[in-house]
Amino acid sequence: MIITEATFRDTSDISFLVNRAYRDRQAQGGWTNETGLLRGNRTDPGSLRSVLQEGKRVLLMLRLDAMEPLIGCVSVELIDVATWYISMLAIDPDHQAGGLGRALMKAAEDYARDRGAKTARITVIHLRGALIRWYERRGYRRTGVVQPFPYDDSSVGIPLRDDLRLLVLEKRLDGTEPPRTA
Repeated sequence: MIITEATFRDTSDISFLVNRAYRDRQAQGGWTNETGLLRGNRTDPGSLRSVLQEGKRVLLMLRLDAMEPLIGCVSVELIDVATWYISMLAIDPDHQAGGLGRALMKAAEDYARDRGAKTARITVIHLRGALIRWYERRGYRRTGVVQPFPYDDSSVGIPLRDDLRLLVLEKRLDGTEPPRTA
């Protein structure tokens, strides 16, 4: 298993992978799939190039070996010195359920920790119970913070419901519990 940082030339492959994992109807059973909640692309190469150009976010890529195609990715973004935001975790649906998501999430946490992070933060659509439980098994805890869904942001796709919200979960990377808020 090889995990590397993405470059501009990787954005098309990452976009294809993420859209397949999150929105492909044939991959509907996958744990990242949002079919029924959102439609349209989850990302595109141009948006990913912009993300890389900003320099605040890194996209980590997973391959089984250097000659194999991309099968996983995750975004790691600096919020402040102590907190990093992890998002867009995607594993190709044909490779899910083999521990690759867990390994890639650990790599994202290690990446942030190595750069001074004390806390990793994620957001999950509140209706994604199985996914929330998966993150909780990885040590993430609900903070009690609920964010409005970004309905006006076309880059997340087209919402199919008007009741979407984002739950904020955090994990202390030093092994302590995150602070709880009501």
